[in-house]
Amino acid sequence: MNFILFDGSVRKQLLPFTFTRPVADIRVGILTIREKWERWLGSTTSTVTEDYLSHKWPLVEMSENIMINASFLPTPELVAQIESLEEGQAIFFDEEVVAFYTLEDQEVNFEEYLQLELSGDPLRIEHTWDIFSKNGEALTADFELITANRNSCTIPSSNNVLAAENIFIEEGAKVEFCILNASTGPIYIGAKTEIMEGSLIRGPFALGESSVVKMGAKIYGPTTVGPFSKVGGEITNSVIFGNSNKSHEGYLGNSVLGEWCNLGADTNTSNLKNNYAVVKLWDYETEKFASTGLQFCGLMMGDHSKCSINTMFNTGTVVGVSANIFGSGFPRNFIPSFSWGGSGGITTYKTSKAFEVAEIVLNRRNLLFSNEDKEILEQVFEDTKKWRRE
Repeated sequence: MNFILFDGSVRKQLLPFTFTRPVADIRVGILTIREKWERWLGSTTSTVTEDYLSHKWPLVEMSENIMINASFLPTPELVAQIESLEEGQAIFFDEEVVAFYTLEDQEVNFEEYLQLELSGDPLRIEHTWDIFSKNGEALTADFELITANRNSCTIPSSNNVLAAENIFIEEGAKVEFCILNASTGPIYIGAKTEIMEGSLIRGPFALGESSVVKMGAKIYGPTTVGPFSKVGGEITNSVIFGNSNKSHEGYLGNSVLGEWCNLGADTNTSNLKNNYAVVKLWDYETEKFASTGLQFCGLMMGDHSKCSINTMFNTGTVVGVSANIFGSGFPRNFIPSFSWGGSGGITTYKTSKAFEVAEIVLNRRNLLFSNEDKEILEQVFEDTKKWRRE
């Protein structure tokens, strides 16, 4: 069977992260949503997404296909229900289609389908803040999936450890003279990673392949650091997709960073309002600030965005794609994509300059800043013009 992941109705609610990727490629827990589905299904997947993203994530359609709404994370019950789908059947949850069987080039009319109810309670990513607020549940599920019937590498004796049975270390990881407390949730330490001496880690926590935790870091779960990243200072309940750095002192709490982000030394994010009120975030769909229903919510930063040393972010700040933030004081709590500046004023960050930086950053990781990447960012630049001062 051919499996296809589609963005569904929540894509705009997941901006700025879905400006530069399909919903399926959001990281929550240890794995991306796509990686979860492919492990559960034992199959590769392709994608239905925005036209400008489809060159990088093309659709592969076969004679028989099962379409899966990528905002729903796999569970044993849902996977079993999807694998048993037959022609003319679809799974729904609260009037939202979860998955359906389709033939190649078929015109889909759900009124003609047998509509099945979703089995079990779904774990779904509908809003940007779900990425960190549901990260603990997703991380625990991924930990069980990844480590099933496998043995961890030995935990070096120099570490102080609680609940060692909830710690899994992959080959090539270095962990010495640290405190690892997995009594509050699992700790996953990926291949070729390093947690430097003096670090304090409290689960649930995941460290992706080839990432580094700097000396003396203090990390509270549920937190995920994706692959090829560096982190230091203090972090609480945050998700870093990958290829991003928060290497120095400073606080990051209840936040999400995309890829190719960099936070300068002593960058601090507020995650609680002084009056303890519910936090509002910029909503790209309504073009207004909307309630998250959360008391704790920090920074949402899109891909390729960066800030200078000593940057201070207000509670509930949304930073778009490829913004460069600097200067004293608090910048606005909505910073459009391709912005240059801070509290003293913002101008447009020209694509020619932004692309120069992106090329250098990717080359440092021996990666190519491709024409596809440029075309995606050019489209984001055009789509976000209305929020910038040109």
